[in-house]
Amino acid sequence: MLGLGTWQNDDAEQCAESVRTALEAGYRHIDTAQAYDNESAVGDGIAAADVDRDDIFLATKVWISNLSHDDVIETTEESLDKLGVESLDLLYIHWAAGEYDPEETLPAFDELVDRGLIDRVGVSNFEPHHVETAMDVLDAPVFANQVETHPFLQQSELREHAVEQDYELVAYSPLARGEVFGHDVIEAIAKDHGVSEAQVSLAWLREKGVTAIPKATSETHIRDNLASLDLSLTDAEIDRIDGIETVDRRINPDWSPAAWD
Repeated sequence: MLGLGTWQNDDAEQCAESVRTALEAGYRHIDTAQAYDNESAVGDGIAAADVDRDDIFLATKVWISNLSHDDVIETTEESLDKLGVESLDLLYIHWAAGEYDPEETLPAFDELVDRGLIDRVGVSNFEPHHVETAMDVLDAPVFANQVETHPFLQQSELREHAVEQDYELVAYSPLARGEVFGHDVIEAIAKDHGVSEAQVSLAWLREKGVTAIPKATSETHIRDNLASLDLSLTDAEIDRIDGIETVDRRINPDWSPAAWD
């Protein structure tokens, strides 16, 4: 329940090296997006790693300007070419914004599944009623919803909805863009375990049933994040982290959930 995020990892050489390093360190989930402008570099990193493609869970996202039926098909084929793969394990709708129209967009995703170009359909930055609309229109199941989630934005409603509707919740910005570092509660728990604040945040998300995809570029941070899989938090520690939520988004563009309704 841990992947490598690549948002803002737009230096091609660095991106490819971080993907290679992560895969060879033990990661098996790599996340990118059309809007990140790094799919080719991610593909280079996958090709360079001493890891079989069949062992890698690879996800990308269709940007909001590419969500008409024909653009979904065309740009996904372009993403496959850039990534150097024959199919994707998961393809997300990046935001329910721009050209997104459930009745037009979602059948294109079903078509990609039928053609064998993608294995699973995902949504990103969807609120529960948007997920339910997608479920009603799609033939394929909704596999995951990727949203900003961390100790300061705990997404309790979406976590409950994911359990009820049987889909995965995936956390981007799981370290709150670095703000978990130095927070008194998280820092104290980290010191008690002799680990980093990043590991505490990632372990808390895992305890909540959420898959985190922290961005990391250096081998040190890549390995430190991976070590969170060995960290177990007590019920009391989880309760302490639960108590610090501020419901504060770090990623809040004009098309974010706060602006939809």
